[in-house]
Amino acid sequence: MSSNRSPANLSPTLDEESRLWAAGYCRVAGIDEAGRGALAGPVVAAAVIIPAAASLTGVWAEVRDSKLLRPAARSALVEPIQQAALAWGVGVVPAAVIDQVGIATATRQAMLQALGALSLPPDYLLIDWVKLPQAGLPQLCVPKADQKMASVAAASVLAKVTRDRLLEAVGESYPRYGFGAHKGYGTAQHLAALNMHGPCPEHRHTFAPVARPAALCDKGEVGS
Repeated sequence: MSSNRSPANLSPTLDEESRLWAAGYCRVAGIDEAGRGALAGPVVAAAVIIPAAASLTGVWAEVRDSKLLRPAARSALVEPIQQAALAWGVGVVPAAVIDQVGIATATRQAMLQALGALSLPPDYLLIDWVKLPQAGLPQLCVPKADQKMASVAAASVLAKVTRDRLLEAVGESYPRYGFGAHKGYGTAQHLAALNMHGPCPEHRHTFAPVARPAALCDKGEVGS
């Protein structure tokens, strides 16, 4: 890494992107995921390419790790990110596939989908934690990259907002689980609903504590 950051400073910079731009990489894509640790719903990934030689102003000065932003602030950043980005893409892998292939493989699939959705091909990847050898591109995988690199922070916002909106829609089909509130994570409310009703098709049935004998709720019989 080219910058020295205090652990207390959680404002992402363009230091790493600038280093790569100076080295001749023109389309550096930041990648992040949302929903890896949830008990229900898809895992979602996003990729964002910031225009080469951009400065840390405007929306790029405002992006943060999505977990550090309030929902309204995250949503307000989506359109500015999409408008200012050279390219952006989103990938979604549903719960049923997560059960089939495992969360690590599903996360990489979502990231590859996000890269495939970019309108321009990237030439370098900055990724939060996950290694993506399948992409066949040079890459840097860094823990907490969404707190350090503006492109990854921007991707974290797009992934999180996309997934939250998907879970809100799931909540309309399965209202007794409260998906709109907890977004599929293992909150006390969610665990209580699981204990009472058992899992539904949007749950990850290979995840504890979902993986236990229980009748699947039928989508057409879900009540309030």
